[in-house]
Amino acid sequence: MPKAVSLFTGCGGSDRGLIDAGFDVVMANDTMGYARDVYLANLPETDYVLGNVADVRSFPEVDLLAGCYPCQGFSVGGVREAGRKINYLYREFDRALRQIKPKAFIVENVSGMRNANNQHLAVNQLTRFRMAGYKVDWSILDARAYGVAQERTRMFFVGIRSDLGVRYEFPQPTHSLPGEDVHGLPSCPTIRDRIEDLPLWPEGEYDNQPFHWYYLSRDRWRDWGQVSRTIVANSRHTPLHPVSPRLKRIGTDEWRFVEDAPARRLSYREAARLQGFGDMTFPETGGTRLRYRVIGNAVPPPLFKAVASAIPDIW
Repeated sequence: MPKAVSLFTGCGGSDRGLIDAGFDVVMANDTMGYARDVYLANLPETDYVLGNVADVRSFPEVDLLAGCYPCQGFSVGGVREAGRKINYLYREFDRALRQIKPKAFIVENVSGMRNANNQHLAVNQLTRFRMAGYKVDWSILDARAYGVAQERTRMFFVGIRSDLGVRYEFPQPTHSLPGEDVHGLPSCPTIRDRIEDLPLWPEGEYDNQPFHWYYLSRDRWRDWGQVSRTIVANSRHTPLHPVSPRLKRIGTDEWRFVEDAPARRLSYREAARLQGFGDMTFPETGGTRLRYRVIGNAVPPPLFKAVASAIPDIW
């Protein structure tokens, strides 16, 4: 079984995908203690190194290097400051890549990196990776096309070491998008498919803060038969559960519930399922908001599995 190192790992969305694709993840790294706790509660076999990756001076020899470095400066829903230092953590990934010299690597980030203000950073990464000795391809992938019941697009860089003489091709969709009818492909799963069996009002598992003006500045509601809005890291901005009344637009950036009835956000456990994790163990070391945060920051495992599975047999 090919071996992998994972950097900027979080709670393990990338690594769950790698394991499902047949990889042995021998080392993971992140700075967030609760992300590590969740990871090890669900994937206990991995050596998880907690701390700044800049302090990690040596890495195991492996076949694949994976990284999902932070992306707050690129995110469409985030701060969007292209000059933030956090946007340059790819340099640490590049350092690890040159030290390990794996046969292949995978990088995942938000699709906002392709925007005009961020293009120089995307080009810089591609240039660095190619100068490190890799044939690199990139693409924007829609998670729904790979069986994730959620509106989520991500950018991927995949590189294969040049001396191996092969090139990567991104995977074909495995599911039809909502409203499409692609012959031979199953429809993308819906909210109902993923969470209908869970309790409708799980006490203590969802953010019950009031719905403030910003929350009601857009339509956060989706029906059971649809896919979810994007799962985010901020519990207060998490999409509505279908049990809630639908929202109606009454003006620019202003929505209201169509009726005065109980409403709630998706729970962190429902968010995990909609991300493609399935059922997870959440250690008591973290509160509700931290549980939302680690799930919202993760890459959907089925999407990462599809990307990793498409690497040619170079192992």
